[in-house]
Amino acid sequence: MSQYDYDLFTIGGGSGGVRAARFAGQTGARVGIAESRDLGGTCVNVGCIPKKLMSYSAHYHSDFSDAAGYGWSLNAQPSFDWNTLIANKDREIAHLNDIYKRLLDGANVALHRGFATVEDAHTVNVDGRRFTAKHILVATGGYPERPDIPGKEFGITSDDFFHLKALPKRAVVLGGGYIAVELASILNGLGSEVTLVYRRDRLLRTMDADLGVFLADEMAKKGIKLVFNANIDAVEAAQAGEHVVKTVRLSNGDVLEAECVLFATGRTPNTSKLGLEKVGVALEKNGAIKVNENFESNVPAILAVGDVIDRVALTPVALAEAMAVVSRLFGNGERVMSYQNIPTAVFSHPNIGTVGLSEEQARKEVGEVKIFKTDFKPLKNTLSRNTERTFMKLVVDARSDRVLGVHMVGSEAGEIVQGFAVALQCGATKAQFDMTIGIHPTSAEEFVTMRTPVA
Repeated sequence: MSQYDYDLFTIGGGSGGVRAARFAGQTGARVGIAESRDLGGTCVNVGCIPKKLMSYSAHYHSDFSDAAGYGWSLNAQPSFDWNTLIANKDREIAHLNDIYKRLLDGANVALHRGFATVEDAHTVNVDGRRFTAKHILVATGGYPERPDIPGKEFGITSDDFFHLKALPKRAVVLGGGYIAVELASILNGLGSEVTLVYRRDRLLRTMDADLGVFLADEMAKKGIKLVFNANIDAVEAAQAGEHVVKTVRLSNGDVLEAECVLFATGRTPNTSKLGLEKVGVALEKNGAIKVNENFESNVPAILAVGDVIDRVALTPVALAEAMAVVSRLFGNGERVMSYQNIPTAVFSHPNIGTVGLSEEQARKEVGEVKIFKTDFKPLKNTLSRNTERTFMKLVVDARSDRVLGVHMVGSEAGEIVQGFAVALQCGATKAQFDMTIGIHPTSAEEFVTMRTPVA
């Protein structure tokens, strides 16, 4: 008889927590999990899934316009209903929550509803109920930040965005990362007048510089007003008829008016009130849990994965980290986490897909590189006279000929780059790219037909 109630107790029912609990349970381990909110965490409820669904919706604006060039005529002016979109989105999210619950039940994982805190290295308290565990896994994710400015209470965060009661006529989005450009694109596509304010001089500063520059041009063509090198100094609110209008004062002196002010300025690891400091778990300045290569904190029985460790805040990364933990604790340790060549997509309009090193990173790591670029109007946009263009870029090690980075801005960029991520993981060279026959006519074929490096 074990001295503990559980072999593993997971705090947090998001992607990483559910994955760890589920697969640990399938090994025969006794597993418990605590979650005070909906299962699925940020990704399912206020992140990846609803964002992608709403991005699909926002694309129809241009799709209807494009159809005319292909001989289609609509009998009536297309109209959009926000409430229908939100209701259908909520129904799908509820369906996914049910699936997560069934997966846990199927793996014999005990789900405890409530807020969990850590009392010692092997004890968890869930709203007054105490459970002991050989291992405790913290997978509590993160939460969106609010800038410390006067009137911040009049703005919303990305979590709030998915529950807006109505589509705002005008919106100001603060931020220049992937969340900011995605939500700005959705609002713009659905019909809002959007101004994006960013304190730096280009978007997506953690990615290859060309991506942010090219995306900004495309977003501007779609009617989004971009204000760089500026911040929001204050937000004021006043009733205007049935609506509350916000006055947004920028650091450059501009004054904007909008029904919605959206803060997309980053996320913070969700570790407050968990009791970790009392147990002696070491945290970073931003609250992230410090872990080693085995995802152990300095208290070995307490582990952590996902956004709460602030390494790479992506759902597939949290899933992979969780599998590495389960493999080591309840398997033979065959799964090892690698943070190299992690592909990702940004569901802005147009999309971004990227994997590997940026040009700047490659120059620092390997020195001499060859850069291949192209931008073009996709075939689909010729008859429709849609002005959106596609950009592609390869970063190649000049000495080994190995492809170090694949980057794209354009329709379905994520779908295209996913396949090239496999090539990078296998160490593909530019010569092997060149030897690959392209599928014609596609945008993807451009990645295997670029022959001349830029100066």
